[in-house]
Amino acid sequence: MKDFNLSTLDLSIMILYGVFIIAYGIYHSKRNSSEEYFLGGRSLTWPVVGISLFAANISSSTLIGLAGSAYLLDMTVYNYEWYAVLVLVFFAIFFLPFYLRSGVYTMPEFLEKRYDQRSRYYFSFITVVGNILIDTAASLYVGTLVLGLIFPDLEPWIIILILAASAAAYTIPGGLNSVVKTEVIQAIVLIFGSCVLTWYALSADEVGGWSGMIAKLDELKAAGVTTKDASEAMSIIRDNDGEWWRQYSSPIVPWWGLITGVPLLGFYFWANNQFMVQRVLSAKSLNHGRWGALFAGLLKLPVIFIMVIPGAMAFLIFRNQEVSFQTTSGLCKNLADCTDLTYPALIFELLPSGLLGLVVAGLLAAMMSSISATFNSASTLITMDFVKKFRPDMTSQQLVRSGQISTLILVVLASLWAPQIGKYGDLFRYLQDILGYIAPPIVSTFILGLFWKRATSTGSIVSLLFGMFMAAIWVYGIVSEIDHWFFQLHFLLRTTVLFILCLLVHIIVSLMSESPAAEKLKGMIWTPSLIAEETEELSGLPWYQNYRILSVLLLIITVFVVGYFW
Repeated sequence: MKDFNLSTLDLSIMILYGVFIIAYGIYHSKRNSSEEYFLGGRSLTWPVVGISLFAANISSSTLIGLAGSAYLLDMTVYNYEWYAVLVLVFFAIFFLPFYLRSGVYTMPEFLEKRYDQRSRYYFSFITVVGNILIDTAASLYVGTLVLGLIFPDLEPWIIILILAASAAAYTIPGGLNSVVKTEVIQAIVLIFGSCVLTWYALSADEVGGWSGMIAKLDELKAAGVTTKDASEAMSIIRDNDGEWWRQYSSPIVPWWGLITGVPLLGFYFWANNQFMVQRVLSAKSLNHGRWGALFAGLLKLPVIFIMVIPGAMAFLIFRNQEVSFQTTSGLCKNLADCTDLTYPALIFELLPSGLLGLVVAGLLAAMMSSISATFNSASTLITMDFVKKFRPDMTSQQLVRSGQISTLILVVLASLWAPQIGKYGDLFRYLQDILGYIAPPIVSTFILGLFWKRATSTGSIVSLLFGMFMAAIWVYGIVSEIDHWFFQLHFLLRTTVLFILCLLVHIIVSLMSESPAAEKLKGMIWTPSLIAEETEELSGLPWYQNYRILSVLLLIITVFVVGYFW
């Protein structure tokens, strides 16, 4: 039985860190007005925006999922990380200016400006549900994994309650400013802990440094222990096995996924999701928003070294060890059967006392960071898209109070759902699967809304509802285990099919509907003339403040990193 006990020093560090984060978050609270509470007073600078985006994205659930997938010698999950650079550059060029100039609080509010209230209410509802099912509940579930190893006799619901209450302790009183300020601290701790773990893993006798890892993987392939040599195990591009279109006969991210589902999921996550975009909406200016988005993309590139590759090293470290893991959900006798435990197993195996406590605290901090972020974004949606609509005469303080009550309700709902995630089997597949149902209708609506002036409000709501209907059919077929190709599609292919169908429905219904009024479209449609206007605005800036030049430099760096692991 693997020993996951913490020393008194480790426990003390974890407790002190938790108290510090809560106190720090409350100290930096801004709640004098609804704008301060929900958008931090729109005063965030680019480093804070970028680090906050990174911290909210690299949550504990993502970290656990990346390492777990890499343990199976499948590096293709990194494609989600580097692809964020492409999405963020596109977002900074086309969508961000419209978001900031419109002065909206939420993404559904932007849809109302472009279409009507029906699209706003639909998207707001779907986003709140997604925040509960994907972001918040997944982070709470990861908490039961990590703390369940340390305290296996502790009931999962108690762990969930502790984590949810800890995050809510500063999110409810402090709002977005508390969230992003704590995220900066937590991101630094998380990156530091991941770097330290990578160093210790490379130094392990079973790994023997970078060259030793490559040699050992080749030896295992030659001995028939694995089917992949080092060049295959370290590659982020993988050929298909069996029937390429099937969910479980292809890698998590097959090569064709880079031109189909991955861009769609990435675009939704970074450019449409209130959970992420809210941080950019709080930037003090358009340039700070753009710089922050590009900085977040830069931070995504080293993830393969400090969060993905350690999973592959775990395969070498634990390969000859007979270990079992006692968790709150039962006994796991083989790490290959419970890959979500890869990252926790590594830190307990390799790190010395003191450092172990700090890294575990950083992992727990990532959970709290994600939980608090989703609480705040979802409460913003509920307050600004529903409560304020039904009671427009509410004062700023009353809106803040509504957001606080909403957060409390969300804490309860997410806590109730979190234990169900363990029944899915694989955390990363769970996250992408759910996102694959939510994203396509939303992405098609935003893209047509910005680039096609003929897109109508009726076309928008019909395509959104059609997307929900199709998602329900797929879920029913999968849950019922219907053996038909339609229900066995790889989730990236299913995402693409759903996107194309929603796009067609939106276009057809729009062409059958009356064209939008010219006043409705004013300032809401992208045109090529905007490039010339922007060029003139950027002409007076030095090169290091010109986001176009910075975007090109970031893309060049990305090409080198991706090319090395191709």
